Amino acid sequence: MKEMDLMVLLAVFQEMLGAWLWILIGLAVAGTAALVLLLLRERTVVSRRLVQSELLGLLGGVVALVVMAKVSSSGFTDAGGPADWFLIASVYGLGLVSTTVLAYTVLGWAKRSGQAS
Repeated sequence: MKEMDLMVLLAVFQEMLGAWLWILIGLAVAGTAALVLLLLRERTVVSRRLVQSELLGLLGGVVALVVMAKVSSSGFTDAGGPADWFLIASVYGLGLVSTTVLAYTVLGWAKRSGQAS
């Protein structure tokens, strides 16, 4: 494979994750929309909530690595070249960022719904 093809990546992820792929994509779209709405509504980033979300994001990165090890046929000891380690770092980073965004969003909307209007 000399060129990166989006459809090949989609097929690989569909094979690895099955129906979970579409659940994760839907969660990402809904979470991003909810974050944008929250930021538009609050007009600021709450630093305390962001720090809490970042701490949860560290755990989310680890969970992403565990999920990757479960759905793939190889483990971390099979990583040999730089491309393997780049993929592992990318999975951790994606899990970290996704968990941070979703945690910030959930904490923000939970706080807003708990306030009296």
